[in-house]
Amino acid sequence: MEFNFEGKTILVTGAGQGIGRGICLRLAKSGAKVLALSRTRGPLEELAQENPNIEPIVVDLDGWAETRRALENIGPVDGLVNNAAIAKINHFFDITEDDFDKSFGVNVKAAINVAQVVAKGMVERRNGSIVNVSSQSAMKGHEDHTIYCSTKAALDGVTRVMALELGKYNVRTNSVNPTIVLTKMGANWWSEPSRGEPALQRIPLGRFAEVDEVADAVMFLLSDKSSMINGISLLVDGGYVASPYHATK
Repeated sequence: MEFNFEGKTILVTGAGQGIGRGICLRLAKSGAKVLALSRTRGPLEELAQENPNIEPIVVDLDGWAETRRALENIGPVDGLVNNAAIAKINHFFDITEDDFDKSFGVNVKAAINVAQVVAKGMVERRNGSIVNVSSQSAMKGHEDHTIYCSTKAALDGVTRVMALELGKYNVRTNSVNPTIVLTKMGANWWSEPSRGEPALQRIPLGRFAEVDEVADAVMFLLSDKSSMINGISLLVDGGYVASPYHATK
């Protein structure tokens, strides 16, 4: 499916690497002006050099007031991708207060904060689309992922309420819920057979997701091609959530 975002401005958080980087490049290639947000300047400058349609915004989303100051003069935004996230992987009994606070701070609170700033203009213009990048972990439990699963389930709940409250102003909110994605980091970690093979057994399609496959789903939900879709959690998981413990061959 071809997408045309000419004349559109899209803000993407967590843009410096992985899924966020891929989304930025795809959007810019489709004609969008992309506001790429991350706390690390270097990767953002590399993105801007790769495509001049990409404009860096450097801010740590863990800071509520600092984030609002960084976004106060960005102008009208047509679409928002809340992609920034962290993962604290610990056994249940090893979870710390800091794990909880930092994870919910970035994965949930920051998404609400950024959306509050951006959606005000969308509401005034009676047009906009917001995509929260969630996870299959919002719907399935994973060992040592108590906090991560909790944040993604919370983000899906935020998505549904945003869809209700903003939808009356023609501002749509949806989430995309990927399985394991083969980012550079993901490919290195999951290429270890002891980790990768058990995970693959649970995916009926028998493979992990590529970054472009997640970007396709995000771009679809941002675009007018999904103009009647609001409040969904779109799984990009190869059937993982629908499958039993071991997918049949």
